[in-house]
Amino acid sequence: MTGTDILLSVLIGLGSGFLSGQFGIGGAMVTTPAIRLILGRPELIAVGTPLPIIIPSAVAGAIAYSRRGMIDVRAGVMIGLAGSVASVAGAWLTQLVGGSFVLIVTAAVICYMAVDMALLAFRNTSADEQGVTASAPHSVVRSRTMGYIGLGLMTGLYSGFLGLGGGFIVVPTLIRWFGFDAKRAIGTSLVVVSVLAVPGSITHYLLGHVDLLLAGTMALGVVPGALVGARVTAVASERTVKIAFSILLLITGAVLALAELGVLG
Repeated sequence: MTGTDILLSVLIGLGSGFLSGQFGIGGAMVTTPAIRLILGRPELIAVGTPLPIIIPSAVAGAIAYSRRGMIDVRAGVMIGLAGSVASVAGAWLTQLVGGSFVLIVTAAVICYMAVDMALLAFRNTSADEQGVTASAPHSVVRSRTMGYIGLGLMTGLYSGFLGLGGGFIVVPTLIRWFGFDAKRAIGTSLVVVSVLAVPGSITHYLLGHVDLLLAGTMALGVVPGALVGARVTAVASERTVKIAFSILLLITGAVLALAELGVLG
């Protein structure tokens, strides 16, 4: 790697880590196209190398949120473990289902979530919605546990099929259906992303799709980036976080749809 490549790799990692810490996503939406288009690496390297980079970024962000009490480790681990199993099935399904239709449907779902998140930003959330308390009935806890497992399976299928981070599914779902506030949902999503990235990283490494030198160089940027991103979200208002995340979702969904329809070439 040249000196320019090293500098670009660190800067790309910094941007990826910032988004990861700020929004609880994996950051592959930045690293994958950047590795391919800016650094000129082969397609499979661009797909596989971001996965091990996600792990230190997500872990650093999760620790930062945990120190501020903005995380549900139990929920994150359950969703992540269920998702890890389902991600294998998701990857396998790519061989059986036409990808174009699924990508367009996914783009539509992401755009819907963006609008829903924006509407939630202007709705007052009562204190009663913020998770299950210690005195919650066992039936409620069991129901929520099954919900976490279901969310994990859905997230894993999505992540394995499309190769995108599960945060786009986890964060809005935790807010809408599980009563999490936005910051706690983002912190918990980072736990999910950390767990989900492990099997994918191992698989792509064994397939020779991971450039360890490139991954190590980018990791120099993702950790400080994740810490800064987590700090920005921690000091922002709940409404601001929801609106910012909805904008990110809308841009992602629009780009995904336009690219698949051939508008972006």
